[in-house]
Amino acid sequence: MRTATRVAATLVGAAAVLGAGWGAGALAGPVGQPAAAGDHGGEDHGGEDHGGEDHGGEDHTAVPGLPAGLAVSAEGHSLDLADDALPAGAAVPLSFRVLGPDGAPVTAYETVHEQDLHLVVVRRDLTGYQHLHPVLAPDGTWTATVALQPGPWRVLADATPTDLGHDLVLGADLAVGGAWEPVAPAAPSATAEVDGYTVTLDGDLVAGEESEVVLTVTRDGVPVPDLQPYLGARGHLVALRAGDLGYLHVHPTGGSGPEVRFAVRVPAAGDHRLFLDFRHGDVVHTAAFPLTARSAS
Repeated sequence: MRTATRVAATLVGAAAVLGAGWGAGALAGPVGQPAAAGDHGGEDHGGEDHGGEDHGGEDHTAVPGLPAGLAVSAEGHSLDLADDALPAGAAVPLSFRVLGPDGAPVTAYETVHEQDLHLVVVRRDLTGYQHLHPVLAPDGTWTATVALQPGPWRVLADATPTDLGHDLVLGADLAVGGAWEPVAPAAPSATAEVDGYTVTLDGDLVAGEESEVVLTVTRDGVPVPDLQPYLGARGHLVALRAGDLGYLHVHPTGGSGPEVRFAVRVPAAGDHRLFLDFRHGDVVHTAAFPLTARSAS
C-alpha cells in the first residue's frame, strides 16, 4: 500500500479503540451528485441488495454469513488506497485501485445502477457518511473528492469487476489527522430531519430475517409525492453495523408517492445505522436512522 503521509500514534491507538464500536450521528448531509435528467423513474429493482444478501443462491462475502466490506481482500481482488492517511478538509482528493488476481489494477467494470463503482466513506463513529461515485482513469485509478474530519474512517468500494462477474465489496481503513473526539452513540430513532425534510421509518430489523422497511418523506408536514429517481431507483439504502461497519446496500422493492419500501436482512442482532439517499428538487438528500436489530424470536 502506497502511503504518503502518517498521523500521530494517538490517532492510530484511538482507531483501535473505535473498532470496538461506536454508533452515532443522527443526520447526514447531502451526498453524491444529482442524477442525470434521463434517469428511469420509479424503476423497481426487485429489492436487489449488496453485501452478503441473496445473489441467486451465491454468497459473495469474504466470509459467508457475514456482511460485506469487512475485508480488504476477497476472491483474488484487493482494495489498494493510494494513501491510508490523509489530512482533514472539506475537499480532499481520495485515490485508490482495485487490484485483480494478477496484481494489476482492474480497469473493466459492469455498470450497476448507472455507476461502475459505488464508494461509501464513513467515520468509524458513523458520522461523516458520504456515498460517492468516483472517476476511473485508464490506468485503473479511481479518484473522488471527500469531506474528511479528523478521526478513523472506513472506505468501502462496491463494484462488479468484469473479470469476476458479480458484485464485490471491499473495505480499508483510512486515518485522518487532527484533534478529534468520537460522537456518542445516538438512541434508536424512527425519525430523521434533513434539509427541511422529515423522513419517518416504519419497520423493524430482525437478525437473519427479511424485514420490510417503509420510509416516508414529508416537508412542512405535507407528504412529498414527487420523489425523483436517483441512480435509476426511488431511493437507495445503506445499512452499516456499528463496530465493524459491516455493509449492506439495499434497493427498493416498491413504493409510490412519498413512500419507498425496502426488504432488509441483517445477519446479526445489534446496533446499526441506516442511510437513505433520496432525490427531490434535483438535489440528493441523505437521512440517517440509528436502529437496533433484534434477535429472531
